[in-house]
Amino acid sequence: MPPNFTCTYSDYRFHTALNSPNWINGIARMQGNRLLQAGLIGTVLTALCCFTPILVIGFGAVGLAAATAWLDVILLPLLVAFLCLTAYAVYRRRRAS
Repeated sequence: MPPNFTCTYSDYRFHTALNSPNWINGIARMQGNRLLQAGLIGTVLTALCCFTPILVIGFGAVGLAAATAWLDVILLPLLVAFLCLTAYAVYRRRRAS
């Protein structure tokens, strides 16, 4: 036997709030902001590690100096990926407004 489902007024209000376009647009704006923040923070951190000797000094201090040969293989594609993520977030933001 299926359970007895009853719908109360608060359930109706919750359901209509979830289906309203204002609520959906607010979530889309919030996700767009988070996407842009992630892209910008990732780009800045990767650029700092790529163009300054932060990781080389850090790896040398903890005894991982041999791993610095692989930094360009990882950091340059990571920088490109974060730049693309930032560009996509800016594109979505401009298209939404």
